[in-house]
Amino acid sequence: MPFRYDFRKRRNTFRKTLELLDITKAKVIIETGTSREGLKGAKSNGGASIVFGKWAKLNNAILHSVDISEKSIKAAQNEVDNQLLSEVVTIHHSDSIEFLAKFNKPVDFLYLDSYDYSNDPEVQVKSQIHHLNEFKAIEKHLHEKSIVLIDDCDLPNGGKGKMVVEYMKQKDWKVLINAYQILLVRKNFSA
Repeated sequence: MPFRYDFRKRRNTFRKTLELLDITKAKVIIETGTSREGLKGAKSNGGASIVFGKWAKLNNAILHSVDISEKSIKAAQNEVDNQLLSEVVTIHHSDSIEFLAKFNKPVDFLYLDSYDYSNDPEVQVKSQIHHLNEFKAIEKHLHEKSIVLIDDCDLPNGGKGKMVVEYMKQKDWKVLINAYQILLVRKNFSA
């Protein structure tokens, strides 16, 4: 990616994640909360659909991105088309928990970034519960080499990852990077 897409607070975790995807030869990627602004949002919302979509295209992988917002879906699909990624990126209009519960293939990489966070404590808790429920819905399809990245974690009250990270640490997962994003792998994962 050109430097103008510096990804700011996501730069190091995106870089490490891409390195791990190379090592594990990931083939199936799921993203909850699609990138509404594509790479135009690289400095704000990250542009993950395009970042991981471009990686998927270069590595014969598939990215499933799911979002409940019709507006977000349309914007993301336009950017996927503009970036010539439609062969490897499928945008799904669905509730993410329902989508994950119905997904029936092994997942190599899970990126959790749905349910927008805010300064409202009630919204914060709902977002945290939602992310925990997303993980629980897909957990049976994660394997020994699966990678999980959670966005927006360095925010008030623990960010999106507060509950799901606590749960995962009790379920044989370890934190590799704890920053604005939290990157997790299995405790016995070796790269």
